[in-house]
Amino acid sequence: MSEAPQTPTLPDRLSIDPSSAHYNAAVFEHDIGIRFNEKERFDVEEYCVSEGWIKVPAGKKVDRKGKPLLLTLKGKVEAFYK
Repeated sequence: MSEAPQTPTLPDRLSIDPSSAHYNAAVFEHDIGIRFNEKERFDVEEYCVSEGWIKVPAGKKVDRKGKPLLLTLKGKVEAFYK
């Protein structure tokens, strides 16, 4: 019998930027989703469940290093595996 691969526990705070201290490659091997204020979001760059915020890109604006400028939105955050 083959067992289903174990999914790591979703962290309280996670970022998609590999240079961030909150990046976790093991989590991104699986498909995850973010629900913000009861609505699923697909543009989240970083989140924190305990503090209740997400960071999303501010349109097409970028900083001088070419990374998108991020807006912080506050509300109810839920992270889940799809």
